[in-house]
Order: sequence, then structure tokens, then C-alpha cells
Amino acid sequence: MPRVPRDRTQDHLLVPLGLAIRDARTERKISQEGLAHAARIERSHMGKLERGERNVSFLNLMKIAEALDCRLSELLSRANY
Repeated sequence: MPRVPRDRTQDHLLVPLGLAIRDARTERKISQEGLAHAARIERSHMGKLERGERNVSFLNLMKIAEALDCRLSELLSRANY
């Protein structure tokens, strides 16, 4: 079965949020694996979220914010939402 090309129409939303998560994580000196473990998300999925390659669910976004010990509003503000 041929691979379906990635829909890039939402990159302008997903990439800034992924960068905001990565920036908050690195400021706190947490590894990607450590954040994924704390948020109970697969490490490979976390990497795709940080690169803006996957849409993050509200529940996972809340788990990430909790694991980063920050408010969801901080992540959204970092992404300029």
C-alpha cells in the first residue's frame, strides 16, 4: 500500500506548539525520554509532537504541561496562540 503524503496545511499551528514544548523541556533540563516517561507518552510520539509532525490531543497536552510543571497557558503563550 502506498504511503499517504503528509498534509502540511496545519504546520503553522503544530510546529510552534512543538517548539514551545521542546523549549520548555530543554529550559528545565529534561530529556525527551524523561518528559515522555513523565507524561506517559511514547518517546517516538513525543519527538513527532516536538517536530510538529503529529497533532497532540488535549489530554496529552495537559499531561505534558503537568510533567513540565507548568500551566497549559504557558505552553500556548510560548507558541504565540
